[in-house]
Amino acid sequence: MNATTKIRLALVDDEQLITTLLEQFFEQQSDVEVVLTAHSGASLQEQLAQMADLPHVLLLDLRLPQMDGVAIALWLQKNYPDIQIVVVSSHYQKTFMGYLLKAGVSGFVPKGVLPQQLLEVVRTVHDQGYYFLPEQVDIMRRQITSKAPKPKLDLPIAITAREKEILELLCQQKTAQEIADTLYITRRTVEGHKINLLSKTGMKNTAGLIVYAIKEGIIDLQGLHLE
Repeated sequence: MNATTKIRLALVDDEQLITTLLEQFFEQQSDVEVVLTAHSGASLQEQLAQMADLPHVLLLDLRLPQMDGVAIALWLQKNYPDIQIVVVSSHYQKTFMGYLLKAGVSGFVPKGVLPQQLLEVVRTVHDQGYYFLPEQVDIMRRQITSKAPKPKLDLPIAITAREKEILELLCQQKTAQEIADTLYITRRTVEGHKINLLSKTGMKNTAGLIVYAIKEGIIDLQGLHLE
């Protein structure tokens, strides 16, 4: 954020006293500008529709009349996905966090946090796109299913189109000379491709190449024509 750009902030809470106090606090900050305050979902929707420059960050209470904070978050995710949402609510429960993250929320803090901490949350979400308390990170770790797959760190082996043709013909039990005749290349060229494939895959022989091709899904067995 350059020196002339301020964080455009929106405040959405059904208690006018809270929005007034927060607005007064944030307006004292050199890098924040409160551009919208709303006390209901309908008011928020109406004001956003009339704005040329949208808020960067929106502080959102969950308990609101007619349209609650969760519904607003889902609506914002669909219609204004670039607005970063931070839920600030007295209905702070750790079990809500996963659902709110899926609803597009970038941060979730309990009401009652110090204004200076809330300012840090706003700045962090604006700069990094999210803000998590240490206890929330621990919750997410515990919520990850044990069935989650282990990352596969091996980089995919680059097989050229010609090498794939060679593999397909090897799987059809073609000899090097038969492959050469089929592809209109020399037997020496075929052997060169085989050597490259053995080097890339780490296999020791033609049988190993066939097993590798089938295992990695390079060869479609259903479309394979065996003589």
